[in-house]
This record gives sequence, C-alpha cells and structure tokens, in this order.
Amino acid sequence: MQTDFIDRIYECSVVPELWPGVLDDLAAMTESHGGLLFSARKVLHWTASDTVREVFSDYVNDGWFTRCSRRVCIMSADEPAFFTEQDFWSEDQMGTDPIYRDFFRPRGLGWSAGTGLRIPSGDNIVFSVERSFERGPMEPEHVERLNALRPHLARSALLSARLGLQRAEGAAEALTALRLPALVLDDAGCVVQANEMIQAHADRILIGAGNRIALSDKAANVRLAESLAGMGAPDGAASFSLPLRDGVGQAVGVLHVLPVARSAHDIFGRGYALLVLTPIGADRSPSVDLLRSLFDLTRSEARIAGGLAAGRSVEDIASEGQVAVTTVRSQVRRVLEKTGCGRQAEVTALLAGLTLSSH
Repeated sequence: MQTDFIDRIYECSVVPELWPGVLDDLAAMTESHGGLLFSARKVLHWTASDTVREVFSDYVNDGWFTRCSRRVCIMSADEPAFFTEQDFWSEDQMGTDPIYRDFFRPRGLGWSAGTGLRIPSGDNIVFSVERSFERGPMEPEHVERLNALRPHLARSALLSARLGLQRAEGAAEALTALRLPALVLDDAGCVVQANEMIQAHADRILIGAGNRIALSDKAANVRLAESLAGMGAPDGAASFSLPLRDGVGQAVGVLHVLPVARSAHDIFGRGYALLVLTPIGADRSPSVDLLRSLFDLTRSEARIAGGLAAGRSVEDIASEGQVAVTTVRSQVRRVLEKTGCGRQAEVTALLAGLTLSSH
C-alpha cells in the first residue's frame, strides 16, 4: 500500500490534477479534514482537497495568505520536517492570532501539520493537512507518517511547481516547461529525450554510445546507477537526490532522480526515470538547511552536518548535543552515505562551501 501511494505521489509530478486525491489520502491517514499544496515563485499556484478548496479559495482571494503567520513560521523553519502549531505557539497565543481567531476557527478548522520547501530554482512550496478544531491537535505519530513521505512529496512538488500545477501534453512540452536541465531515461539508463538546457552541463552529464548516460562526478555516477537499479526492485528506493560536483569537489547542483509512474507514462512513454538538475549559481545558492532537506537528513543528522560545515570536531558536536561520541560517529556515517561523500573531509568541504556562498 505504501509503495503504491508513493507511486501516486510521483505520478502527480507531471499530472498535477491528481494532487487533490493524494492530498485527500494524506488527510485521511492523519485523521484530518483535507490537504493543500501551495507553490509560489513569481506567481502563486495552489491546489487542495475538495473538502477544503472553498476555505482556501477565501484564504487566497481575501488576502489571508499574505498575512498568515503560520506560513511564515513554516517557511522559516530550518529542519526538513512537518510542523504543528505547538512547535511555534502556545494555545493562548493561537487564540489571539487573527489567522486562527478570525479565519480558521470560524470555519471549523484550526489544527494542522505543514512543511515548507525552498528549492534552489526559486520555488517556495508549502504542504499542509488541515484538521477540524473539534478533533484537536495533530499527534506525533501522525506527524511522523507525514515526515516519512516528505522527501517524495518534495521531489514531486518541485516538478509540479515548475509546470505551474498544469499538466503537460507531451514529453517535449514537459521538459521545456520545467525551465531546468532535465532528461528522460529508459530502464537501461539510456536517454530517451532531453531539453536544451541540459546541453550547458554536457561536461558533467555525459551522453555516450547508445545514448547511455554517465556523470563525470564518479561518486554521483555510482549513486545514480544504484538509484536506477533500486527503482526496479520491489522494495527499492523510489527516488533520490544527490550532489553533482565539479573536478575540484565543489557542488554545482543537485540532481533529482524520479520514477516515471503510472499515468505519467502517457506523457513520457517508455520513460523509466526523470532526471532534473537544480543548478547552484552565484546568484542563488541554496543554504545548508535546504541542502539538508534535499539529502533527506533527519533532525539529528542535520545537526551533525551543520556542525561539520562549521568546522567543529566530532567530539565538540557530541559535547554540544550532550550525546556519546560513538552516536555522533554513527550519524556522520549516515550523513556521508546520503551526501555521496567517501570521507568526513569531503562532506565538510561540500557543506562549508555552500555555507560561504549562500544568502
């Protein structure tokens, strides 16, 4: 059931009209009334479960979106996780907050779990599930269920956001509309179709004999092969995000590998996987917190990564967190695996470099 649901999430990446059904199921699994997805870059796009569509139409059209303190708190949080009201406010504070007092509660809502994503391409995305006020606050076990799905929601929503939550009619239109370097692979790892933007990265994303793809970053190339193989396994990883580095080890982008699932084949035909690169440029480099999210680090792993990026030793990180050095070393190994680095010095250089160039 979980694998089927994850496939449906990825199906939404290029068939955005299916998001309301997925949001319905997210709401059902958390005993909520409905779910919604906001995407903002230069223009605001959104979609929602039918059960809350009218409420959030008022939320957008009557100006509540621009005044919402909840959205600001979610987007400012630096952990890759879903948050509830209790993470930001006391019950008394909620009772006097206009968004809850004057908007949500009069409409029978008032409890939620939400997460924000800042994508290097400039897209800001918010997911939330909305629960009736009468039902009460979101329980931790429901938040954990959402957190387990968050990496999949994030990657799929990145594509949907670039498409403006509108379905593309064909592969060529979809790849062009993404406005990011992208290509489609078959199950043998050969390029079926690519957009023009990928040509600017021909020295890093190589297309060889028989249109077979290879990455100049050897560590990333190994992880890409593993990801593609995992998609074919019954319990394999459904997607992956990995750093793409230049010859001196500096990150130049994050490569997202997404399966072509279910009715997405109507657009991408015999495509097996979709690769999308979010470049890291001097004008908009991702923060360390964003990169943590892209690598699906847990809260404790994110703390370890931040410590390494700041140049602190394993012993110092353990002392600051009041945990055993052996625990930190174990978490460092997981950070190395998720970032595709072979040694601690590599992940330190990777994240520290991004810290220096970020806004």
